[in-house]
Amino acid sequence: MFVGREAELTFLQDKYNENQGQLIVLYGRRRVGKTETLREFCKGKPHVFYSCTQSTDKVQLAKFSKQILMENIPAKQYVSEFSDWESAFHAVCELPYGNQKKLLVIDEFPYMCKGNNSIPSILQNLWDRELKDSNVMIILCGSAMSFIEKELLAEKNPLYGRATGIYKMTEMGFYDAIRFFPEYSDRDKILAYAILGGIPHYLRQFSPGLTLTENIKQNILTKGCVLYSEVEFLLHQELRETAIYNSIIEAVALGNTKLNDISQKSLVEDTSKTSVYLKNLTELGIIERDFSVDAKIKEKANTNRGIYLLTDNFFRFWYAFGFANFSQLEDGDVDGVYEYVVKPALHEFASFSFEDVCREFVKEKQKQNALPFRYCDMGRWMGRTTIRDKNVATGIRIAETEIDILAIGRGAKEYLVGECKFKKEPFDYSEFLDTTVKLKPLQENAKFYYAFFSESGFDKKIISEAERRGDIYLYALNEIVNYK
Repeated sequence: MFVGREAELTFLQDKYNENQGQLIVLYGRRRVGKTETLREFCKGKPHVFYSCTQSTDKVQLAKFSKQILMENIPAKQYVSEFSDWESAFHAVCELPYGNQKKLLVIDEFPYMCKGNNSIPSILQNLWDRELKDSNVMIILCGSAMSFIEKELLAEKNPLYGRATGIYKMTEMGFYDAIRFFPEYSDRDKILAYAILGGIPHYLRQFSPGLTLTENIKQNILTKGCVLYSEVEFLLHQELRETAIYNSIIEAVALGNTKLNDISQKSLVEDTSKTSVYLKNLTELGIIERDFSVDAKIKEKANTNRGIYLLTDNFFRFWYAFGFANFSQLEDGDVDGVYEYVVKPALHEFASFSFEDVCREFVKEKQKQNALPFRYCDMGRWMGRTTIRDKNVATGIRIAETEIDILAIGRGAKEYLVGECKFKKEPFDYSEFLDTTVKLKPLQENAKFYYAFFSESGFDKKIISEAERRGDIYLYALNEIVNYK
């Protein structure tokens, strides 16, 4: 069953329907579902789908030739294999598809380029000379994001400016991901998303017929299942010095988000070296450097500013629970690790992902024009505020603070302030008051609206206050999860 990816399929279909030639670059991190999406797009269309292998240039050309010549093009009468890449690529014009677009998909295109670094230049010359004016659609797909961005699409490289469409695929959002578990409760859908994120390959490993607990035990913590070795497999495939990367990812997964803290926790003494490792993990789409929603360009350019977060929920889960208890899991103590390690901490673990779900909910609200105003920027806000503290001489101290969601209107005249509580007690009025204290650093003359998100509902006082004021919006778990 193919789930989601409506935006990607619409983009590809719109390009397919256009009259002129199309050269599309579609890329994204491994496991994000690129190949499955392209195969879904190709259904019902005459096409050639070639998957590159890590092989020599000669072998690659032979395999590509075989795939093209299977389509009974005229050249098949004269050759059993193309002598060079130019004639092989040119053969796409001869595909016997009548008035329909001649569709060629090259999956893992960077493998082809690795075997022959002149291929982008060959394709560029052929595109400029003939293909751009032909009824063809060539899709170049790849997982090596750094190569595609820096070597393929960057200025001064052969294909720069030739692509008629560039699409970077990211993981599925919450509302598509939970379609894999239609029978789960609202709470378990949040927990499942917190564990697996929006990576289709991970989501497919869970059986919708098993409970969440059974899936965690059987399909993550049991030696031999796919997800048990997934993280190690990916790191060994993409990186060297995996021991150091393991230490760095574990440090981030356990809540160390600043550069110095990550260096100390991972025992990499030189922060400049840690920065390089973090940069490599960022290019792989495993880690991101996050800033307050109102951060300026100068702040983002400072390598010591911002915080580092794991973008992959499953990596975060594995390093919090699996990697840290690997010896017990190797011994087969699945029940023990789940009962004494995972189960007591899982709910709190999911609270971080619940914030992401609530931000996605706000984005969907904006699409429906269902917010009090249209925001320009939305995200986490990190700042400082003064709080009373009798333990310091002045009676006041500066404290770092955070707001889960801050949506900023044009000219910072309006703010939507959101707090997300994934806990077993209702959101209470005192938490609203705590939120208002955090707002002191923001513009005093702006209009504030409040959006509170709660797993367990709200106490009577905050409900009454919301009804009285009209600028407080309360969203319970059922409405959040079932919005789309």
